[in-house]
Amino acid sequence: MRIYLDHNATTPVDTVAAEAMINALHSLFGNASSVHYYGQQAKAAIDIARSAVGDLIGAEPAEVVFTSGGTEADNFAIRGAAEALEVTGRKHLITCGIEHEAVLNTFKALARRGWKTTILPLDASGILSPDRLRDALTDDTALVSIMHANNEIGTIQPVTKLASLAHERGALFHTDAVQSAGKIPVNVKTLGVDLLAMSAHKFYGPKGVGALWVKRGVRLSPFINGGKQERNRRAGTENVAGIVGMGVAAGEAGKKMESEGSRLAALRDRLETGILSSVPHTEVNGTRDARVPNTTNISFDRIEAESLLIALDLEGIAVSTGSACSSGTLEPSHVLKAMNLSSHRAQNSIRFSLGASNTEAQIDHVISVLPRVVTKLRSLSAVGSR
Repeated sequence: MRIYLDHNATTPVDTVAAEAMINALHSLFGNASSVHYYGQQAKAAIDIARSAVGDLIGAEPAEVVFTSGGTEADNFAIRGAAEALEVTGRKHLITCGIEHEAVLNTFKALARRGWKTTILPLDASGILSPDRLRDALTDDTALVSIMHANNEIGTIQPVTKLASLAHERGALFHTDAVQSAGKIPVNVKTLGVDLLAMSAHKFYGPKGVGALWVKRGVRLSPFINGGKQERNRRAGTENVAGIVGMGVAAGEAGKKMESEGSRLAALRDRLETGILSSVPHTEVNGTRDARVPNTTNISFDRIEAESLLIALDLEGIAVSTGSACSSGTLEPSHVLKAMNLSSHRAQNSIRFSLGASNTEAQIDHVISVLPRVVTKLRSLSAVGSR
C-alpha cells in the first residue's frame, strides 16, 4: 500500500483537466496572438479558462494574469508593485517570517537594491497579530505581503483586517493564496486585497501555470518584457494547454470545495487524534482553529524529522518536513523558527497534507504504523546519544 500525504507540495492532475489538456495539445495549437482561425480558437480557450479562474476567487476575468506558477505570481506582484511605486518615494515593504521563499527571497533581493524591508515575527499560534502590522506600517510603506494560508502549518491569516490596516496607510496589499485557492472559499472582494497569487498544481491542475489577480486600477511594472500578451502585463506566447488545464481544475475545485473540505477536515482530525493518543510526546504546531482543512504539522520529540520521513517512505507513506521548495536543506523549518519554536522542535516536525485520494482506511493505517516506527527511531537515537 502506498499513501500520499503531501498534497501541499503538489497534487495529481484531475482526470477531467488532463483530458482537456490533451485535447488542447492536439487541437488548440495555434498562437493565441494570431488573428486567423487557429489563433482565435486558442484565444477563446484561454478566455474560458480566465473566466473559470476568476470565478474561483470572485474576480473579473480581465483582472486575471496567467503566469508560470505561484513563484512567478508572487515575484510579479511584489517587484511589479514596488517598481511602479518607487517614483512616489515609498520604499518600505512589509511581510512576515512564515512566508514562502518566493516572497521572502524577493524581499531580500529588493533589500539589496535599497528597499527597506520589515519581516514581522509571529507567536506559536502561527497567526499574525493585526496590532503588530499596525505598529510596523509607516507613511513610506508601499506594499504589505502576507500569505492567506501557510504551506507548512495551514494557518489562515486575518487577511481582511490586515489589508484594511495597510490601506489606511496608503499601502497596497498582496496575498499569496497558493495554499488556499481551491481548498477554501477565496473571494478577492471579501478579502479586500489588491493582488493575489495562485498556482494550478495545488488544486489538481498542471504544473507550470498559475495566475496573479490584479485589482483594476493597480499599476504594476511588467515582470517580463516582450510582446503585448496578457494586456501588456506578461509577455510571452501563452501556455494554452496549461492554462486550459488550470481553468478546468479551477472549475472542478469550485464545485467540490464544500464537500471535499468537510471530508478532509474529518480525516485530518482523525489523523491528529490518532497520532496524539498513540504516540507520546507529540504536539500540533500552530493553532488548530483557523487553518485549511487538509493540513496538520506535528512535532515528534527526540526524532529528527528527516529520519522519520525516510522511515515512513519505506512503509509506503509519503509526508514532508515542510515546503518542497526547501527540500535538501539541513536547516530547521523557517516557518516554525519564525513562530519562536525551539530549533529542536523545528527539526522534529512533520507535515501531513491530505487530498482527494485519501480515505479513512489509509489514515487508520498511518496511525497503526507510526507508533512502531517512532519507537524504533527513538530507541536508535537513545543508543546513539550514549
